Amino acid sequence: MNKTIINDTTLRDGEQSAGVVFNRGEKLHIAQMLDAIGVQEIEAGIPAMGNDEQATIKAIIGLGLKAEISTWNRVAIADIKASAECGVKRVSIAVPFSDIHLKYILNKSRNWVLEETKKVIEYAKEEGFYVCVGAVDATRSAEDFLMQFARLVQNCGADRLRFDDTVGILDPFQTSDVINKLRTEIDIDIEIHCHNDFGMATANTLAAVKAGARYASVTVNGLGERAGNAALEEVVMALKHIAGTDLGFDTARFHELSEYVAKASLHTIPVSKPIVGSDIFAHESGVHVDGILKNPLTYEPFAPGEVGLERAIVIGKHSGSHAIRYVFEKRGISLTKEEADAILRMVRIAAENTKKAVSEEELMRLYQMYKAR
Repeated sequence: MNKTIINDTTLRDGEQSAGVVFNRGEKLHIAQMLDAIGVQEIEAGIPAMGNDEQATIKAIIGLGLKAEISTWNRVAIADIKASAECGVKRVSIAVPFSDIHLKYILNKSRNWVLEETKKVIEYAKEEGFYVCVGAVDATRSAEDFLMQFARLVQNCGADRLRFDDTVGILDPFQTSDVINKLRTEIDIDIEIHCHNDFGMATANTLAAVKAGARYASVTVNGLGERAGNAALEEVVMALKHIAGTDLGFDTARFHELSEYVAKASLHTIPVSKPIVGSDIFAHESGVHVDGILKNPLTYEPFAPGEVGLERAIVIGKHSGSHAIRYVFEKRGISLTKEEADAILRMVRIAAENTKKAVSEEELMRLYQMYKAR
């Protein structure tokens, strides 16, 4: 797992979110930020979309980043030629693979898929590309056909097989099983690409990596089609703190990166978004705040600064007297227990009336009201 490689596809699959458009400047800045935090591969776009997309991909390559730059392609030689025009050295070839995709998207047979995949891989390898082949909707394909396809991909000289949970229907146990089976069939690298339709994209990605997938496909903030993809920040931090695998990323820049992508995509980060949400280090409950003030490890799995956030003690309906006294002590005011309890009663009434937390300024006004009695 120490060799896990993150392939970020924010600029491709992330931009495929309904209504999301990144301009060239934003794409270049996102690529630079991804590179700066340590992402090893960036899927920069789809050359077959035309000249503007190709020009942006060329500009990203021109940045001279440490990260490998790859492109997304259909199973078509024309797409590979468009990638060659951009100057990339890595191509990902997406092959609609399940019977439902073969029938309704391609209207082709399984044999056609195998023959066409073989032809395109061989062409790409002859042109000197590093080749990743994606089995699109692999989770709804027949297992025997998946294994046959995997062997074909390897025998044709591809460097990597991408296993796509395109509609996010796997659970971590199924993910582990299928990656283990693929590992017994092929020796080339496996990439996991999970969607989040049932909220399991990060868990499935972690399960796949543990089972032997070397590459993890992710996006910033989990941006992507429908419910999105496995989130870069979630996967990296889960690998570090749950799996014990530190990829050496500059995680302190995660909040900065997430905020930038949120602004560029016009998708607000939910306050409870794992890893980078504004509320995940905000504490109001009296028991929790008491624990946090004694030792942050009581209710935090890692320090907020590790992802560029700060801890917040929130005063509201569920606060306790410890929190009240803590806030006042920060302002140089020492309260007795009687004073803290009295102000806490006022805080709870104010919180119920306004249906929100009480700011420090409002708290000071309550204090003045209490003192004026």
